[in-house]
Amino acid sequence: MKECLFYTKLDDGAVRCDLCPHLCHIKDGGTGLCRSRVNHSGKLYAMSYGQPCSLAIDPIEKKPLYFFHPGEECLSLACTGCNLRCKGCQNHEISQVAPLDFEHYELTPEQLIELARKYHQDIIAYTYTEPLTWYEYTFDCCRLAHKNGMKNVLVSAGYVNEEPLRHLAPLIDAANIDLKYFNDQTYRQMSSATLPPILKTLEILKQHHVWLEITHLMIPGTETEDEFRAMCVWLVENGFADTPLHFSRFFPRYQLTEGYSPTPIGTLQCARQIAEQEGIKHVFLGNV
Repeated sequence: MKECLFYTKLDDGAVRCDLCPHLCHIKDGGTGLCRSRVNHSGKLYAMSYGQPCSLAIDPIEKKPLYFFHPGEECLSLACTGCNLRCKGCQNHEISQVAPLDFEHYELTPEQLIELARKYHQDIIAYTYTEPLTWYEYTFDCCRLAHKNGMKNVLVSAGYVNEEPLRHLAPLIDAANIDLKYFNDQTYRQMSSATLPPILKTLEILKQHHVWLEITHLMIPGTETEDEFRAMCVWLVENGFADTPLHFSRFFPRYQLTEGYSPTPIGTLQCARQIAEQEGIKHVFLGNV
């Protein structure tokens, strides 16, 4: 374990995690909503530090990133944990479990760099779960990767507080952020998150000149056409017209199986047409 970077000590040995907007109040011996950060005798520790549960070599387009080193590969890694509770999570087997409940590797940041060199990978992607949940490991790996001339890719839901994000952003070369809904109530019901912090994340990454692409998973019945159009309008009005936008097809998973079906291809085609009408210049359909 490694002591966390962003937390506040409270009375009676409790702490408040300041990493994400949940601001979890954690008593001694307890963990936050993400299950990955534990209060041990009044100090907050990252339990999954140096313990990735998944390692793979992927095409960069799988992230998805279509305009960042297209045709190249990246070394992808993930630790368990996520600070969202998405009912249709596609990787719930590793995102919705605690570090001790899943098999993992022992891999220091230094060993990760060695592994990347061994397989001739110049890009490292922090992906599959929520890299901001295992923030300290992500940060140390990113810093070491830059020192060794490698590039860092962040694949995230973007639910993070401003200070930690600005601390990490200079080390990130490219990011794909999930903009799941454009309705705060739907975010709360479907993912246990809120919309404004994700929009702020997009703005901060843009300010730091991180190459950015956005994914929007289209789950049937979870948004209206007006909400969808409002999302596209917001993106254009806030300087994201040139940002590639990926509409991803939903397949029933996790808690969204009974009564749910895959997103009709026509729905995605209609979404692309609306996005282009509103001024989004690069629109792609995924999982089709």
